[in-house]
Amino acid sequence: MLSAKEEEFLKYWEAARGKQKKLIYQLLVGLPFGLLFGILIIANFFSGWYKRAEMIANSQFNPMVLYLAVVLIAVFFAVFSKKFQWDQQEQRYKELLAKKQKLTNNPNAADESSSGSKGKT
Repeated sequence: MLSAKEEEFLKYWEAARGKQKKLIYQLLVGLPFGLLFGILIIANFFSGWYKRAEMIANSQFNPMVLYLAVVLIAVFFAVFSKKFQWDQQEQRYKELLAKKQKLTNNPNAADESSSGSKGKT
C-alpha cells in the first residue's frame, strides 16, 4: 500500500512532469540561482584577494569576457540543476508506479514482504 504522500506525489508529478521538462521552464526557474552563482564569481574576481591575478587582470582584461562567461555559467548552471532535479523526480515517479503496479497485481506481496522468510526453510 502506498502512503498518502506517495499518492500525492504521483498525482502531482503526472500533472507537472510535462511542464517541468521544457527547457524554457527550467531556464526561467533555475536562472535566479544561476545568477546568484554568477554574482559570487564576479564578487570573488573583484574582491582582490589574489594580488598577482589582479595585476594581470588590470593590464590585460576585457570586462565583457568576464560578463559573458558569467552569463554562460549561470545559464548552464540553471538548466543543468533543473534537469537533474527533473530526473530525480522522474526516477521517484517510475519507482512508485512500479511499486503500485506490483501491489495491485499481487495484493498479498505486502504481507509476504513484511513477514520476511518466516516459515521458509
